[in-house]
Order: sequence, then structure tokens, then C-alpha cells
Amino acid sequence: MHATYAEKGLRIMGFPCNQFGKQEPGTEADIKEFAKGYNAEFDLFSKIEVNGDGAHPLWKWMKDQPKGKGTLGNNIKWNFTKFLIDREGQVVKRYGPMDDPSVSQLRMHIK
Repeated sequence: MHATYAEKGLRIMGFPCNQFGKQEPGTEADIKEFAKGYNAEFDLFSKIEVNGDGAHPLWKWMKDQPKGKGTLGNNIKWNFTKFLIDREGQVVKRYGPMDDPSVSQLRMHIK
């Protein structure tokens, strides 16, 4: 998806988090090396927390937006939760870990 739409303005940003079953125990270098094995070309940031008192301010903000709220509580339930944010910086949709962002939804915001 990144390779297909990057020239049209899509930016995928990955934020590793070790709050879910300790799936990201490695260092930042370990995580980036692992991602290379999957040909991840998107921006990969430092490991952060997404829930609780130590949650990164960006994630607190995204979860508080009207279209960023979760179901059954507002916490991030598992790795690979995704947020679509438009060019004006507004949360358009929150996707669960197993949800595949719709290409038609992306096309509406990438012109």
C-alpha cells in the first residue's frame, strides 16, 4: 500500500509497542532489522506506549477524536491498530488489528 500510494501523499507510520503480549521486546535496531525482512518501506518510529498513563500524546489524541474512538472502551486492543488521518490532520477512521483499510476509503483522501 505504501509503495502504491506514497507518490499521492499517503504516509504510513509504524509505532512499535511492547504492551501486547510482549511482542516487541527488542531494541529499536532489532525491530527495524526485523521489519526489513518484510520489505517495510514506511517510516518506523521509536517504541512507545499507546495505552495507560504512559501513552504517547499522539495516541491519546487519536483515540479521543470522534472517529478515533474504539469499541468496548477506547484502549488499543492489540498491535496493528490503524488510524487514517486526512491531509487536514483529522482522524477519518480507526481500523482494528485485523481490518484492512479500504482502498476506496483511501482514494477519497489521497488525491
